[in-house]
Amino acid sequence: MDDDKELDIDEEGLEFSADLITLEDEDGAEHTFELVDTLDHKGESYVALIPADIMEEDQNLVIMKIVEEDGEDILELIEDDDEYEEISDIFVDRLSDLFDFEDDDEIE
Repeated sequence: MDDDKELDIDEEGLEFSADLITLEDEDGAEHTFELVDTLDHKGESYVALIPADIMEEDQNLVIMKIVEEDGEDILELIEDDDEYEEISDIFVDRLSDLFDFEDDDEIE
C-alpha cells in the first residue's frame, strides 16, 4: 500500500453554498437566514444565524434553540435570560474569528 498518494482535487469543480433557512415571523412575513454554526450544549441544540438578505459588514447574530414538536425539529427563541446569555457567549467565542462582535446589542 502506497502511503504517499496525493489526493487530486479539481478546485474549480468544487461548489460551496450557504445553508439557508427561511423562517416566518408572527406577522406571516418570511425571512431568510444563513446558518453559520450549530451547538449541542447540556443536552440541548442551538443554531446561530445571520440574515441572508442583508449584505452589510455589521450583521446581527440570531441565536435560536432547536426543539422537537410533533416529531419535527423547529426553531424557537430562547426565553430564559441565563440560558440565552450562556449560549450567546459560546457562539460569540466560537465565531469571533469570522465576525466582529462589538457589543451585546448585535446579538438577538
